[in-house]
Amino acid sequence: MEREHFSKQFDNELNEIREKLLVMGGKVEAMIANAMQALVDRDTELAQRTIVFDHEINTLEMEIDEKCLQVLARRQPAARDLRFITLALKIVTDLERIGDQCANIAKRVKELNSEPNLKPYIDLPRMAAAASTMVKEALDAFVRGDVELAIKVCQDDQVVDDLNEQIQRELLTFMIGDPTTIARAIKVNYISKCLERIADHATNVAEMVIFMVKGKDIRHTIA
Repeated sequence: MEREHFSKQFDNELNEIREKLLVMGGKVEAMIANAMQALVDRDTELAQRTIVFDHEINTLEMEIDEKCLQVLARRQPAARDLRFITLALKIVTDLERIGDQCANIAKRVKELNSEPNLKPYIDLPRMAAAASTMVKEALDAFVRGDVELAIKVCQDDQVVDDLNEQIQRELLTFMIGDPTTIARAIKVNYISKCLERIADHATNVAEMVIFMVKGKDIRHTIA
């Protein structure tokens, strides 16, 4: 009976970590959406709220880190449970960095909103939607131990990379054609690079899921 009680407590602790990671993931997804809405709608107030919201992400990171370390110290897990907890510690770092990238986007949005619009934003929202989907699916794969979904996330990173390259080419055309657009184009380019990094962090999570389930490190090997 004591062993069963111990096992149930341990399962509850692991579930708490999973749930907190999903909450954190949902919040960074909201930050991506809000940052893009602030750009498209030229909503400086929303951009500022997105920057402030990053503090909630940082708080969750510390809470999850603390919980993982407590479980490691008290339960001394082995095998797959140990991989789950150690990878949760890494995943929370990627999620926190996604929050940072969203805050960085929002800062550039505030600057762009004080200047004439460079162009209608079409590809950046598409890029943000693709990156956000990657974040969600990477976390879903983590919770379910779904290797196939994790592989899909890794492959979808190419979609974001392609959009980033397309935006870079378009911005270069703007700058060559009209030097007065250079400052604004550089800020838009910065936003594009932030979205590319968000997708990279989602890919990191997906690669760690594959390691968690299969015990195989496939970083830098998926085409």
